[in-house]
Amino acid sequence: MKALILNSGMGSRMGVLTSEHPKCMTDITSSDTILSRQLKQIAKSGIKEVVMTTGLFDQVLVDYCNSLQLPLHYTFVKNPIYRETNYIYSIYCAKDVLDDDILLMHGDLVFEDSALDMALASKESCMTVSSTLPLPEKDFKAVIEDGHITKVGIEFFDSAMAAQPLYKLNREDWRVWLSEIIAFCESDQRKCYAENAFNRVSDKCRIYPVDVRDILCSEIDNPDDLAVVSARVQALKD
Repeated sequence: MKALILNSGMGSRMGVLTSEHPKCMTDITSSDTILSRQLKQIAKSGIKEVVMTTGLFDQVLVDYCNSLQLPLHYTFVKNPIYRETNYIYSIYCAKDVLDDDILLMHGDLVFEDSALDMALASKESCMTVSSTLPLPEKDFKAVIEDGHITKVGIEFFDSAMAAQPLYKLNREDWRVWLSEIIAFCESDQRKCYAENAFNRVSDKCRIYPVDVRDILCSEIDNPDDLAVVSARVQALKD
């Protein structure tokens, strides 16, 4: 299994906090950034290979990962047109090194160890959802029909649950999704979410919900999110 971490976004909603480094390098505690926490959790889980997409401040990110001295092997893939595309194209750029089972996460996602453990323990391809959180207005929701996820996006509300971009994907399911990502990008659909491609093939790429309920699993989009998530992470340590 390889971990795929998407870190090619601009992080513009973070303001001055991302003026010198990618959003994933934002401090969430006195001892960890978003990324260092993710990488330590990945290493603890036994995964050895990390594919990381990059964009702005790519060399800063490479140097930072290497400085952590974790037992991980990194493959960095830069999206050369990160300013003009969404992460669907970053995945496309990395397509040649992704023929494996995949643990997929966004680079601004903070989660408890138990959320990761639940995803990795699933025999089926899965995505983390929460049955206890209210449906977010502007963030991902997963439509669940017949026990599996049929659509993921910000626009879905019916038969939906709050969802976060932490996926465990078995190779065969991932191949189906990746093939559709490739088709999207090669037809110049590069500004949408990778989930738009999934929604086209969800009948063949079977992803099941893993309900983490109130366990921390949350993206950091802006300074307000950072304050909330940092407080929750600190509470876990206390």
